[in-house]
Amino acid sequence: MSRIAKFWDDAIVPALVEYIRIPAKSPHFDKTWEQNGHIDAAVKLAEAWCRKHAVPGMTIEVARLPGRTPVLLLEIPASPGKEKSGTVLMYGHLDKQPEMTGWAEGLGPWVPQIKDGKLYGRGGADDGYAVFAALSAVRYLKEEKKGHARIVILIECCEESGSYDLPAYLESLSSKIQAPDLVIGLDSGCGNYDQLWGTTSLRGIVNGILTVEVLTEGVHSGDASGVVASSFRILRQLLERIDDHETGVVHHAAFHAPIPPERGEQAKRAASVLGREIWHKFPFVQGMSPMSEDLADLVLNRTWRPMLAVTGAEGLPLPANAGNVLRPKTALSLSLRLPPTVKAETAAHNLKALLEADPPYGANVSFEYNHTATGWHAPKTQAWLERILSESSKKYFGKDVMWMGEGGTIPFMAMLGAKFPKAQFLITGVLGPHSNAHGPNEFLHIEYAKKLTACVADVVAAQAS
Repeated sequence: MSRIAKFWDDAIVPALVEYIRIPAKSPHFDKTWEQNGHIDAAVKLAEAWCRKHAVPGMTIEVARLPGRTPVLLLEIPASPGKEKSGTVLMYGHLDKQPEMTGWAEGLGPWVPQIKDGKLYGRGGADDGYAVFAALSAVRYLKEEKKGHARIVILIECCEESGSYDLPAYLESLSSKIQAPDLVIGLDSGCGNYDQLWGTTSLRGIVNGILTVEVLTEGVHSGDASGVVASSFRILRQLLERIDDHETGVVHHAAFHAPIPPERGEQAKRAASVLGREIWHKFPFVQGMSPMSEDLADLVLNRTWRPMLAVTGAEGLPLPANAGNVLRPKTALSLSLRLPPTVKAETAAHNLKALLEADPPYGANVSFEYNHTATGWHAPKTQAWLERILSESSKKYFGKDVMWMGEGGTIPFMAMLGAKFPKAQFLITGVLGPHSNAHGPNEFLHIEYAKKLTACVADVVAAQAS
């Protein structure tokens, strides 16, 4: 562990500091990413670092398909005598979410700062650390003369946009990726920083824009109100078709899935370990309370139940600029999180039909979905993997491993789960309490990342034993 910690301090943290400075926004948020060159700069930085710290026999390739974000691929041959141990695929990404507002004084998305053992800045924890941690784990095994299977490290640059570039690379690189026996994804979360966490499921998502038009141009509100229905009020009616405004419960069985009993029990165990931190980790305003007093219920709400959020709006002027005008239209960005086993494309069709049917007052209503991703549900964990995770968590953290679903989406996991149904999965990550991926003040908990790297090395060694 001391060797890994030193390598993190000497080699990884300085590289992550430089990586955070690069505004490598995912293509969904940077339509001119090719001309801007920020994604290429992030890949170039990671590639150069990997070449500098390469292990014997490792090959490095930056794969590029026309019009698609690049993929960094590392191949490391199996240790002598471990050639029949199969393939371990390790995954991460280098693209980032946009800036967001609300960063604390002295912090910023592209301004790396280390405070109290945390590296602040966009992308360090989600998920730029992954390539450095993955190669660091392999280096440690080499230094300790511990055998391992063939290893492929795949780092994409489109994850925050739904990984729509990735299927083409999975096809073009299939002979190099082969059929992994173990997949290690480093883009997930942890319930606390006190033990290792394994992710049992990921929710799916449907993102789209709901638009209501009532007029061809704005008119005096005193003249029109009471005659012309407000586009915002119609939107309120349409949103009620999706979820209950008092409880947040999503209507319609099409958006729900049965919760496996094992996941329900794991939610209870996670709730007993985490306690109030399940909701206390969020920056609630004073007086605000969570949606349920049942902690296990909150865990299941964010992992196995559909939930709707409005994430953006168009047609609403700032209050300072708002006149007495009945506006011609309002558009809202909707994000519907789906249970892990619900097919996202089917849910999107159902959502569109639900919102566009029988528009109130005959208003022009449209819902155009621009991003769908099906979630992921882990296969049954084999005994060897459960054993090594428990042992490793106790060794480095002093506590047993914990299991919990996550509310976010990693499209690559669903792709791999469908393509390689016999593979074992360790999906984990460093996104713990207050790390705030996608929001302001995102940080990487450096000490946790060091211990996670050591656990990953143990798992890779155990897979080949």
